[in-house]
Amino acid sequence: MNKNDLIARVAESAGLTKSNASKSVDAVIEAITDSLRRGDEVRLVGFGTFCVTLRKATEGRNPRTGEKIKIPASKQPKFKPGKVLKDSIA
Repeated sequence: MNKNDLIARVAESAGLTKSNASKSVDAVIEAITDSLRRGDEVRLVGFGTFCVTLRKATEGRNPRTGEKIKIPASKQPKFKPGKVLKDSIA
């Protein structure tokens, strides 16, 4: 499922126009992104939790030359599915 499929499904399920469903999906994504950018956790009970994790700086190797390279520290978004979501898939 891609974003357009999701918008169509939301529009059908909620009885919205595709335009309004698109605005709603975009608003949810933007709200989650903004919260993560501030360092907050987004917890959707029954669905899962979005959070930001810190990856330490590491040393890697260029696969072509074997030369050592420094990989800088970075922040990564992470999603942990909730119990209800896990159980519904199993």
